[in-house]
Amino acid sequence: MDRRFGIAMACCLITFAAVAQEEDPPSMMERGAQQFLEGLLLEMEPALDSMRGFMDQMGPALADLMGQIEDWSVYEAPEILPNGDIIIRRKPEKEPEPELQPQIDL
Repeated sequence: MDRRFGIAMACCLITFAAVAQEEDPPSMMERGAQQFLEGLLLEMEPALDSMRGFMDQMGPALADLMGQIEDWSVYEAPEILPNGDIIIRRKPEKEPEPELQPQIDL
């Protein structure tokens, strides 16, 4: 739920308005869809604002973390313990397979 969602919703509303101006008056389905999207946008606005505040606070820390971890593929999926701790374990390193020497029968 970020700014892109709000922009997409606004584009949908603008499209509905543009179509309505070019054609006959909107049908009940079009009006209902427009009202639904407007209501959804109004309901989502406080959540988007709080998400924006969270990202303002945590953004620098997350960017720093992303810079420290070079390869995410060497870690397993996060695990949440019963006490609420989150553990991200490193995957066990695979032992290199011994190279087989061709055996020559004499």
